Amino acid sequence: MVNKLSTEQRALALHNLVEGMSIRSIERTLKISLNTIYRLHTEAGEVALAYHKKVAKNLNVRLVQCDEIWSFIYAKDRNLETATNAPNFAGSVWTWTAMDVDSRFMLTWEIGDRSTKMAHKVMRGLKKRLNGERIQLTTDGHKPYLRAVSKAFGDDIDYATLVKTFQSDGDPTIDARTITGNPDPNHINTSYIERTNLALRMGNRRHGRKTNAFSKRIEFHKCSVSLYFLYYNFCKPHGSLGDMTPAQVIGIADKSYDLEWVVGLIDKRAPKPRRPKTYNKSLEMKRKQHGTKMRAATERRRKVMEALRIKKALSKS
Repeated sequence: MVNKLSTEQRALALHNLVEGMSIRSIERTLKISLNTIYRLHTEAGEVALAYHKKVAKNLNVRLVQCDEIWSFIYAKDRNLETATNAPNFAGSVWTWTAMDVDSRFMLTWEIGDRSTKMAHKVMRGLKKRLNGERIQLTTDGHKPYLRAVSKAFGDDIDYATLVKTFQSDGDPTIDARTITGNPDPNHINTSYIERTNLALRMGNRRHGRKTNAFSKRIEFHKCSVSLYFLYYNFCKPHGSLGDMTPAQVIGIADKSYDLEWVVGLIDKRAPKPRRPKTYNKSLEMKRKQHGTKMRAATERRRKVMEALRIKKALSKS
């Protein structure tokens, strides 16, 4: 059971998860039950997503970059035909990300396919995190962004796309296009979000292109990504930010947290144990209680009879 592990043990297991170790490796290294690690991983992912939604609101953001990062569930697309017992959402899965450039804070993320429906979901989630001020947004040339951004923000946004085409010599050809408003050409790029996605791929074993630690179910994949981004936003200082965390820079945290803080969030969210209204008493206990009641009743009768005897004796005298 997870609650039998110490806070330090659970924090160490979570730290290994966000630093790219597989669950099997953690089991062997820390000598913790595999099921315990799975449960801890799930609880941490759920509390991470809930905490992000709670605190990441009304954010003062100026520049935003969006991108998608590929991974797979259960099996790669080319192997799905021969895969047995493949769950829903098996095959390619994409993690959509939106990041504040100035603070490096990961504003929102979604996991699913690469459809227009997912693009709309990402843009709605992004808008919920902002304080309503006009922003400049840069995405790649993925077409679903165009309609999603227009529907979520209308004309109240400076939006541009940037498409990189790599030549045979390795040098990219960059095509920057203004879509809405008047974006600053000096800030039309996706370099920061691409670097953050690389950090996700390196720090989260499930995003490796060639890995045996891939997610078997999309629920585990979502928990893994949520845990990583909680660590990235609140626990991992960035050298480019003066050894502060993105949450500190954007103004929703006053210090850099550790993984024991995440364990504390898990404990706070855990339901309190309910004491039963009635208890099953053993036969011996019932006998003792019955005997006590009988002796008390006998003592009351004796006192009553003694009082009557004394009263009768007084009346005769």
